[in-house]
Amino acid sequence: MSTFLFDGFETLSPSAWKQKIQVDLKGADYNETLLWKSNEGIVVKPFYSLEDRNNAAIDLPERGFRICQSIFVDDIGISNKLAIDALKRGANAIQFTATSSFDHQNLLKGIDLSETTLYFHLQFLDPAFVKLLDQYCKNADVYYQIDPIGHLARTGNWYTNLTADINHTKEIVEHIDCSLHVNTSIYQNAGANTVQELAYALAHTNEYIEIFGKSIIEKMHYSFSVGSNYFFSIAKLRAFRILHRSLAERHGVKSAKAHIFTQPSLRNKTIYDYNVNMLRTTSECMSAILGGSDTISNVSYDSLYHKSNEFGERISRNQLLILQKEAYLQEAQNIANGTYYIENITKQFAEKALEVFKQIEKGGGFLKQLKNGSIQKKVQESAKREQEQFNKQEIALLGTNKLPNKEDRMKDNLEIYPFLKQNNSKTLIPPIPPIRLSEQYEKHRLETEYYDREQ
Repeated sequence: MSTFLFDGFETLSPSAWKQKIQVDLKGADYNETLLWKSNEGIVVKPFYSLEDRNNAAIDLPERGFRICQSIFVDDIGISNKLAIDALKRGANAIQFTATSSFDHQNLLKGIDLSETTLYFHLQFLDPAFVKLLDQYCKNADVYYQIDPIGHLARTGNWYTNLTADINHTKEIVEHIDCSLHVNTSIYQNAGANTVQELAYALAHTNEYIEIFGKSIIEKMHYSFSVGSNYFFSIAKLRAFRILHRSLAERHGVKSAKAHIFTQPSLRNKTIYDYNVNMLRTTSECMSAILGGSDTISNVSYDSLYHKSNEFGERISRNQLLILQKEAYLQEAQNIANGTYYIENITKQFAEKALEVFKQIEKGGGFLKQLKNGSIQKKVQESAKREQEQFNKQEIALLGTNKLPNKEDRMKDNLEIYPFLKQNNSKTLIPPIPPIRLSEQYEKHRLETEYYDREQ
């Protein structure tokens, strides 16, 4: 490539740029004025250069992302029709979520298993059923999202008890590939910051390695949620692949490659001015693509307050189709390579998460720190800090705590309860429940809707 257009320009070093900026600041301190530090301690600079590249080896997907439709298994016939319709309309992966065993033959009837990637998010442990299901799907690309430790973290209880859950999971993973899952969305949707989320994902993984042995690494896969910070979300997914590779190599497993299933976060979604959720999820899906997700399942703009409906699901799927087909991002998993800013913050995330991971391991491991409440405490501290920032409008959700539509009314439109439900049942450990930033604000506004109308 010719360089004649650039030959007339003097090459400036980063120190020269910084010196020029310092002059233009007219005495103001460079560090205090222009360096921004995130809640995680990530330092963001006003400019980046070649020196910020780190050329880290990242095991990104070899092919582009899959578009996934998430379907809850209740009525088998309806779930089957929804899956077939989604596949006809552009999806090439389906996630079935179930709380108990189901008629898998009728659920999968008419679905080309050789062309469809399947995710079974099973919120129960039944080795006999899973083996039967896997036998039926033996020619398909299948991932079983089975995560007993994640279930403990989210609900505060095992499915049965520690021994039974481990034994049932062991029976599954010994016979079936891609059968163990780490659901890091639990921590993100509860308010954990990005460094915590990465560290917990790594510690969560290491706990399974301690239980099932190092060979389990090759049977594991991951779920992440991505939020509003576009570049941080890209860097988070890339940083995890670096950390995963490092952990695998530490255990002598060099062939393991992280498979990442990504969804937009629910933490920043709102019921007021709900159409803004489409803007949020579009940005988040794009960061998931550029971050190198294997599969992406979008969240419907009205999923907080409406039951699953054809319009909402179609819009969410079309958002991904537009990014894939019209924005030409089908093979965009490598686009962030060489981006000075993203590579710099990716390195910072990986280094800081590794420090937290080491602290967890020194403290006895992830499961022990879940049991003694240390993980829950850290997540609560992060969530509290973020909530205070939202309350002060330092974190803005457009249409909610920033530029709200005073005429917006939602009280009569709630088909489902959009807030965290209090669980009064006895638990072994404090659970890590999902909670949205705008919940208290929305509760107050719902209570005053009729009063405001009368005024």
